Amino acid sequence: MATTPPPFSRFEWIIAWRYLRARKAEGGVSVMTWISLIGITLAVFALIATLAVRSGFRSEFVGTILGANAHVTVYSYGEVNEAGVLDRSLKDYEALAKTVAAVPGVTRAAPLVKGQVMANLRDRNAGVEVFGISAEDIQGIPGVAQSEEAIGDLARFEEGIAIGSGVARELGVSVGDKIKLISPNGVKTAFGTSPRVNAYEVVYVFTAGRWDIDRTRVYLPFGEAQSFFNREGVADEIEVMVEDPENVDQIALPILTAAGGVAGVWTWRDASGGFLRALEVEDNVMFIILSILVLIAAMNIVSGLIMLVKNKGRDIGILRTIGLSEGSVMRVFFICGAFTGVLGTICGVVLGCLFALYIDPIFSFVNYVMGGGVWDPSIRGIYALPAELRLADVVSATALSLGLSFFVTIFPARRAARLNPVEALRYE
Repeated sequence: MATTPPPFSRFEWIIAWRYLRARKAEGGVSVMTWISLIGITLAVFALIATLAVRSGFRSEFVGTILGANAHVTVYSYGEVNEAGVLDRSLKDYEALAKTVAAVPGVTRAAPLVKGQVMANLRDRNAGVEVFGISAEDIQGIPGVAQSEEAIGDLARFEEGIAIGSGVARELGVSVGDKIKLISPNGVKTAFGTSPRVNAYEVVYVFTAGRWDIDRTRVYLPFGEAQSFFNREGVADEIEVMVEDPENVDQIALPILTAAGGVAGVWTWRDASGGFLRALEVEDNVMFIILSILVLIAAMNIVSGLIMLVKNKGRDIGILRTIGLSEGSVMRVFFICGAFTGVLGTICGVVLGCLFALYIDPIFSFVNYVMGGGVWDPSIRGIYALPAELRLADVVSATALSLGLSFFVTIFPARRAARLNPVEALRYE
């Protein structure tokens, strides 16, 4: 008794391979196969490249925010003073900082004095935001203390000021130069308030990685900042760093409870939540659009298989006549379409991964060809186009491409399997 061969037997692969490499004169559709292959490759490449840039941009954006800004800010709701002005200063800031620092999950709590002033050197001026902080606490800011492109000695912080590289570039200063800080809320005299002007030596220039921070940020020793901004004995807020900033919402309530009823908290998600939500919406839309692109590329496989079935009608009739089952015929043509999808997906994954890994030289080449200025950090916030290759992104792109390729291949393969051998051989 003859036995039925198992699915995807060797002879089915041999027939499918012969059809795939057949020339046009032999009834093959090699041109359509190549078009389908290139379409799948480019679609998967575009999907992986986009997912990598998306992941890299979010990681870079969040990393630079967390590297130079507070994860949680504790501030005072304020109370009206004798002059009828709302006073938001923190008077018992040292005790408050110790209480907040004792909360589980908090790594550092530092009092700050903040103010906006004008920085000046000769005929150059720049608006800057001054952060008054202690020398010990500034060492705990990764974007400042661990800046790879920093120059100067942060150990000398008590002797001068630390400024961002954008401020240094705007004023044309370097380590050792002295710049003037000009505050409109200065010394009160009988004739009114005169601006306060102090000169400080630049002892440290850092690059935090974000254009807006490097362009505006200046750090001043805490005591000097209190004197400069007339904040003797008070602080403006408490800068809090936590162990897990991605889950900062879970620790915000314990910090608020520790701070007491007169204080409020503001997390980095509150400050940048709108931008992060916009990124998520853009990510979802881009994934849908590129998924449609993959589907369009996969539809080329259908066109190629329909043409292959039409050209191989006589062969199908002969194969069915000699005993080949409908299932075997279906699997032969399924292999033809699936092979194109698998090979195109592999090529697309390789190209997408190479793009993500070598994005810096690729972007430098594009920038050189375009004459420079392709990436404006003042608009995008970061200095270069980032890319982060994640296994989950590669797996999702691969699964989407293979799933669509296999799905669309079923219909023309079923059409081939249901072809009546009598009709196929009637005019032969």
